[in-house]
Amino acid sequence: MEWSDAGFVLGGRRHGEHALIAELLTRENGRCFGLVRGGQSPRLRAVLQPGNLVAATWRGRLPEHLGLMTCELVRGYAARLLDDASRLAALGAAVSLLTLSLPEREPHPDVFAGFMSLIDALDSAPDWAAHYVHWECALLAALGFGLDLSRCAATGVTTDLAYVSPRTGRAVSRAAGRPYHAKLLPLPAFLWRDRPAGREEIGAGLRMTQYFLVRHVLEPQGRALPAARARLAACFWDAAAPAN
Repeated sequence: MEWSDAGFVLGGRRHGEHALIAELLTRENGRCFGLVRGGQSPRLRAVLQPGNLVAATWRGRLPEHLGLMTCELVRGYAARLLDDASRLAALGAAVSLLTLSLPEREPHPDVFAGFMSLIDALDSAPDWAAHYVHWECALLAALGFGLDLSRCAATGVTTDLAYVSPRTGRAVSRAAGRPYHAKLLPLPAFLWRDRPAGREEIGAGLRMTQYFLVRHVLEPQGRALPAARARLAACFWDAAAPAN
């Protein structure tokens, strides 16, 4: 069988002296692997950098086989982020979470579209960090663990939301949560209303999404938070409450 698809490079590992096993997030075929002949050559190593968008063709006798893959560069995002350590850390964090959380060969066009929007934000948006936190919320929703940050779980009000319940993932207003604030997660305002996010709020947002990613996605698989995600948090941690 054979298919062609657009895909973002998530990573690759050496195979023999010259080949490389590439891992992609594709639009129609989900997270998949393929053997790229000559993938360790300088030209293909530049193509197969995490975050790059490629046009991929996969061929194999059966869908569950590794198969052979060819990749042509569509847009090289990776090199554009090399001079910005924080944006590069966000790319590494996103790639590592996709690798750990998505099953193989299961289409997730919503995740593909969300990752494309994130890559565009990392490439050019001044508020890329807020985009990243929103992306983690969207990833949780795509995996079946969406957070409800639109109204207070206790009173139904849609104003002055200040906390998130770690048990339900639902927002709690400042007044309703005040007696229990020590047990609740801080909810940054930029996640429930349109406003700029400062460094402290980004750190709080990363702490909140980290809690739910570890609880719902990573721990059930016996996995820990990837180092790349921890490095991203370290860019903001000094301005936020310590992570659990």
